[in-house]
Amino acid sequence: MPNNTVAIVGRPNVGKSTLFNRFIESREAIVDEVSGVTRDRHYGEVEWEGKIFNIIDTGGYVQHSDDIIESAIREQVTLAIEEAALILFVVDVISGITDLDEAVAEMLRKTNKKVVVAVNKVDNLQRRYDANEFYGLGLGDPFCISSLHGSGTGDLLDEIVQHIEAHERPEEEEELPRYAVVGRPNVGKSSLINSMIGEERNIVTPVSGTTRDSTYTRYKKFHHEFFLVDTAGLRKKGKVHEDVEFYSVMRAIRTIEHADVCLLMIDATQRIESQDLNIFGLIHKNKRGLVLLVNKWDLVEKDSKTAKEYTRQIQNKIAPFVDVPILFISAIYKQRIHKVLEVAEQVYQNRKRRITTARLNKVIREAVDQNPPPATRGRYIQIKYATQLHTHAPAFALFCNYPQAIRAPYKRYLENVLRKNFDFSGVPIQIFFRKK
Repeated sequence: MPNNTVAIVGRPNVGKSTLFNRFIESREAIVDEVSGVTRDRHYGEVEWEGKIFNIIDTGGYVQHSDDIIESAIREQVTLAIEEAALILFVVDVISGITDLDEAVAEMLRKTNKKVVVAVNKVDNLQRRYDANEFYGLGLGDPFCISSLHGSGTGDLLDEIVQHIEAHERPEEEEELPRYAVVGRPNVGKSSLINSMIGEERNIVTPVSGTTRDSTYTRYKKFHHEFFLVDTAGLRKKGKVHEDVEFYSVMRAIRTIEHADVCLLMIDATQRIESQDLNIFGLIHKNKRGLVLLVNKWDLVEKDSKTAKEYTRQIQNKIAPFVDVPILFISAIYKQRIHKVLEVAEQVYQNRKRRITTARLNKVIREAVDQNPPPATRGRYIQIKYATQLHTHAPAFALFCNYPQAIRAPYKRYLENVLRKNFDFSGVPIQIFFRKK
């Protein structure tokens, strides 16, 4: 395949993520005045004049820093440059050429790749004149742009598509499943994704809250193809104080709302906590598929009964929705991570499962005959007909003479009957009673 990838690089706080968002016409990347907001490589797709190319947003490059996160960002920038066919070097006209700009320019000169310099924040004539300073970088003619207002970005895109093998959008693209890895901070979400794809795709550090954006990775191995989404750790509302973390949490929640299956990770060394249950409730409320991953299982002292006891404790906490696959894994040592893919695929298929009306009515009729709904105030309830609704998650409508008289315990009984007869493991079920 032709390489049609563009990497946006530069020092911190020059407007790389703002430009990325403008190119992809979406607010995917978090933007804030605080430097160092972007950390992981963030991928997007740009369409210009009927041509499509991929673009990577990267964190701000800081040279010779001992900070663990800044060091990890440097590695991510290097990987993005290696992956790209063209480098878009973003600089800031207000501050002029800095030592960090010189360091990035020197690094880019050593690559045998096309480099385009974009001088950002040029929104008046004086700044356009000041932008001439960037000829001093020796990387060709600089393009004057304002990523915030959009001026000059059209000319910049014209230049980019001339130097890469952009392709046309196919007539139909298959809708791939989206598997979101969610959980509290520092439970191993990014480590799991890196282990699955076999590369350091996301930054992993012991620092809580390292991941900020929700990053999408297309996975295509071992007969599986889907989008794998890394998310920021979800903390309790009372512990979220910074604006950047607030936006990270909101993006993680939005990712859950748009996922097909959520891989909820919990820390085996800390047991299941209240915040894990809050995230579990959010997934259940949005009717997403669910797989529970107990990570760091290698750190737990165990015997033959430990996993069974741990499973029992988890099910007691998440009841009544206990028909959830629970896997004990180690993301670092790749213990059972391929099993995660198999189970996630099965839950995805369960969520799409359609039951024929004839078979559904046979199962419901037998269940009602065996255990009829209790009479209420002398009224005998008769369930006459059942059908599956056309919804994204399994939902059933049961028609009866007194729908308001059916209580929650009987509704749970019918849900258990459906789960016993049909495989809906990991998927919330909705049952609606309607007037015949």
